[in-house]
Amino acid sequence: MATSHESRVTSHSPTAGPADPLLIEDLVAANRILAQEGVLDGWGHVSVRHDRDPNRFLLSRSLAPELVRAEDIIEFDLDSAPVEVMERDLYTERFIHGEIYKTRPDVKAIVHTHAPPVIPFGVISIPLQPMYHRAAFIGLGIPVFEIRDAAGITDMLIRDPALGRALAKRIADKPAVLMRGHGATVVGPSIPRVVGRSIFLALNATLQAQAMIMAQGGAINYLDPGEARLIEAREGYGLGRAWKAWKRRALKQP
Repeated sequence: MATSHESRVTSHSPTAGPADPLLIEDLVAANRILAQEGVLDGWGHVSVRHDRDPNRFLLSRSLAPELVRAEDIIEFDLDSAPVEVMERDLYTERFIHGEIYKTRPDVKAIVHTHAPPVIPFGVISIPLQPMYHRAAFIGLGIPVFEIRDAAGITDMLIRDPALGRALAKRIADKPAVLMRGHGATVVGPSIPRVVGRSIFLALNATLQAQAMIMAQGGAINYLDPGEARLIEAREGYGLGRAWKAWKRRALKQP
């Protein structure tokens, strides 16, 4: 997203202290994984709730995700203000993160993406449906956020807390929300889960679009809601294998 030049914006809240270095490493890896997988490009961002204080979150300074390093990570309060004064550009849409963390204590990590495959499903009346088991979370429901309902005609960016609150209200208790003409925001209970959901959301959108063409108006046999619930209930236990491989490649570990 476009950067903010609010280099001296700061909160009046004390820092939560140093985050777990492994959490920082995972956050850096998440940025690079999603860039490698084509889910993030020069824009988009990933955050994680601070491990020492649920009222803080960690997010990079304004950079292309594939360039993010540990030293780029900044601590924010839930008003999306950095807790320390710094001469760094910030993501304009950091309010997506702070406002969702305020309303969703179950959420530990958030991704904002412009992945091209999801864009059409934010502008048509056909909803995203779970095509295959890795995307079972879609069966929980993926709403669409219409920014015009919240603020009329805008430049489509979530530039302030009010728009962040409107987006948080629209996602409600769901795992993701499509943003009309913009992209999507995905949430999860951990960094690996939100990375997996972000990858599989885009892949499911591609597969569904292909199936719709192939079906030529005929029926498509999506996952049953019961199947989706059962898969989602155990998905957290099965993602570790993929996460290790993704992280190894992203950080170029031996």
